[in-house]
Amino acid sequence: MMQISEAINPKNSLFNAMNRFLGAVNNMDQTVMVPSLLRDVPLDEEREMAALKSQTNNDLDDADMYSYYQLLKSIRRDMEWGVRCAGERRKQELSRMDSEGEEVEEEEADLEKQFQFHLTGLQGVLSKLTQQADTLTKRYKQEIGI
Repeated sequence: MMQISEAINPKNSLFNAMNRFLGAVNNMDQTVMVPSLLRDVPLDEEREMAALKSQTNNDLDDADMYSYYQLLKSIRRDMEWGVRCAGERRKQELSRMDSEGEEVEEEEADLEKQFQFHLTGLQGVLSKLTQQADTLTKRYKQEIGI
């Protein structure tokens, strides 16, 4: 079985971006011993979190650090175990495409463009999420006086 080493992979590869994110969330999870201390701690006390907050979903506008903690852990779980119902959504897409034969051919021609678009987006999102996990870990340490 072939192993993928970091020395072979370029710094900006998807594999390394995923490892950096998972490492940052694991570090956050090991550091945050009492997650409930993050409740009611506002995000905008630090410029870094304010910038990250503006880059993320608007549903979290009034969220506290605990909400971000839960979000990051949930994303890590989805990455490690797969997104629930993803297979069902894919089956629905395939049945829709099969019923519209022309659309299938057009999409096959654009597969490389779609892949590049989504890969670029995924790397950007992983980079932002990694920054969030690192910042949350640093803020937690400040809150408990480490």
